[in-house]
Amino acid sequence: MFTPSLSAAQQQLAAFIPNAGAYYAQQRNFDFGPDNRANVSTLSPYIRRRVLTEATVLKQVLTHHSPKDAEKFIQEIFWRTYWKGWLELRPWIWQDYRTSLDRHINEIQTQSGLRQRWVAACTGATGIDCFDSWAKELAETGYLHNHARMWFASIWIFTLELPWELGADFFIRHLLDGDPASNTLSWRWVAGKHTVGKAYLATAENISKFTRSRFDPKGLRAALPDLPDFTHPKPRTLDPRVIPTITGRVGVLTHDDDFDLGEITPLIDTAISYAHISRLDALSPLAISDRVTQFVDQLAHNHAIETHGSQRATLTSCSEIIGWAEKHQLDMILTPYAPVGPMAVCLADAETACADLGIRLVQIMTGYDARAWPKATHGFFRFKSHIDDFMDRLCT
Repeated sequence: MFTPSLSAAQQQLAAFIPNAGAYYAQQRNFDFGPDNRANVSTLSPYIRRRVLTEATVLKQVLTHHSPKDAEKFIQEIFWRTYWKGWLELRPWIWQDYRTSLDRHINEIQTQSGLRQRWVAACTGATGIDCFDSWAKELAETGYLHNHARMWFASIWIFTLELPWELGADFFIRHLLDGDPASNTLSWRWVAGKHTVGKAYLATAENISKFTRSRFDPKGLRAALPDLPDFTHPKPRTLDPRVIPTITGRVGVLTHDDDFDLGEITPLIDTAISYAHISRLDALSPLAISDRVTQFVDQLAHNHAIETHGSQRATLTSCSEIIGWAEKHQLDMILTPYAPVGPMAVCLADAETACADLGIRLVQIMTGYDARAWPKATHGFFRFKSHIDDFMDRLCT
């Protein structure tokens, strides 16, 4: 379903663009099953790694549709941007999630009832027809329709009464497009932990309608429980975007969160060496799906050849970044900015270690992110009011 290459991503985008207007708006909420995805873009595995950047996708859509006609698709692109910005302003939310996840994984080891319910949910053996089908589809394909993700998360949390953190972990271990921001915050939103007094309750009627009666789920929870009141801490202020002065021997480093060098390439005439660092293993305390690791590894390999004409050294740790820099006697490393998550931690450690050796490691935030992320201070609907301005800036 997803060929791991830039050319395949570009072909998929070209095939979808004619449907990005009214057809998408009318059909996007229907889950017709894994063999019929023509009503959605299925671009997310490529956008998640920035093989296709958000700006590229938006610009190409606007060559065929007006902003009004493609409004729903444009908003879907900005949902991912919003989640990344919201977490970037509140990095402690990711740390809280990981702490809670570690606790629940320990509970799985000690509480047999919880372990049995968790295993049944992960393997699609709960007896709820739609849920079990989606669990197996996710494991087999690495993808679920967005609406199915919401239904699945709601059933996991409110019907099966499993910790939302374990569900978010199940997704990020299997989704080809799973990232710390979109995945974690979407699960929190369904669970009622993002917007005070609001959560998402899956209903049999809604599932039957938008799957064209493929499923007839029984036993779903009929009403939400009492939701906790809470206040989000004040968001931090992001540092301004800095374009560094390039000096000495330069190495270029891509990573799992961003394969794109579009805003780095103009900064350098010649790089001494190119490398790619992967830290998929750090996304979860449990094993990441082979399907995800193989897809991302092959995508990185193919993307390097398609864009650079040769393979890049593959690194897996902070110490290997240091070894690569020393081997090539680098004075500076340029890399795309890593948003909140394991890669950000790795690059922060590498920046400190490099500085001790007199090497500058500089993360370059895109102009797109620098404009959009600071606006993710509240809910999506306040963020959405800035989309017209974002789009105007893209097109100028």
